[in-house]
Amino acid sequence: MTLYVGCPVWSFKGWVGNFYPRGAKPADFLREYARRLTTIEGNTTFYAVPAKKTIEGWVADTPETFRFCPKIPKAISHEGKLTDHIDKARAFVDVMKGLGKRLGPMFLQLPPRFSPKLIGDLSAFLSAWTSDARLAVEVRHLDWFDSPHDEALDELLAEHGMARVTIDTRPIRSLSGDALLTGSVYQTLLEAREGKPDLPVVPKRTSDFVFVRYIGHPDPEVNRPFLDEWGSYLASQMKDGADAYVFCHSPDNVIAPRLCRDLHQCVAKDMKVSPLPWDEKDVDGFEQGALF
Repeated sequence: MTLYVGCPVWSFKGWVGNFYPRGAKPADFLREYARRLTTIEGNTTFYAVPAKKTIEGWVADTPETFRFCPKIPKAISHEGKLTDHIDKARAFVDVMKGLGKRLGPMFLQLPPRFSPKLIGDLSAFLSAWTSDARLAVEVRHLDWFDSPHDEALDELLAEHGMARVTIDTRPIRSLSGDALLTGSVYQTLLEAREGKPDLPVVPKRTSDFVFVRYIGHPDPEVNRPFLDEWGSYLASQMKDGADAYVFCHSPDNVIAPRLCRDLHQCVAKDMKVSPLPWDEKDVDGFEQGALF
């Protein structure tokens, strides 16, 4: 089975001169990104549906082995009932199918207000979902993690062959607030803590793929035990026949690529996995010292 690792964005100017070559322009970013990593968490689609020409450009800039995992637009996930937007969801899937082989699982991020009381709405939406498009679902209301709602959600997703997203924000919760951090990268960390949900980390396998979102700490050493844990878990799931999609975030995005590479190496400790494009070739312009 295949391990896909990536970041939430590719258009990050802060990577120029380290992750991207010096002199790289925004038009080069996706091509350079795909020369190093294997998937992208498509957060841009949460805000706007891309035009056909845009998708054609994404295809042209990436190899067939690359996977886009688009986020369902907030106009579908965050505006009233899901079932009110089934037609929009189908139209979105049709647009994203323009990616062809590069289309990975899409993911539906439900807002914190979406409680287990709305499981009927979720069930009807999933039943109406296009059968030939894979989907992962992220819940944020805490009641979903308590019995019997926890088991009911797992059963519903398994029934439809859809994955349950696991979001791990433990690393960024390891630092308490301190006025001395103002203006530093750790201030960004504190802001990230406010914006990311503090949810139980209980990975669930409900499909033929697993979908993990890892929010890393700015200090690489803080991440080490968490990445080791995820490496073992992902290797076990892949040995059991699952593909794995893992997206590494960091508060200011600067070290997100390093997290991807470190996690890939953690999985490789437990099983043979294909090397990252990053490792397969000499990527021109990559300055390891600047990022690492």
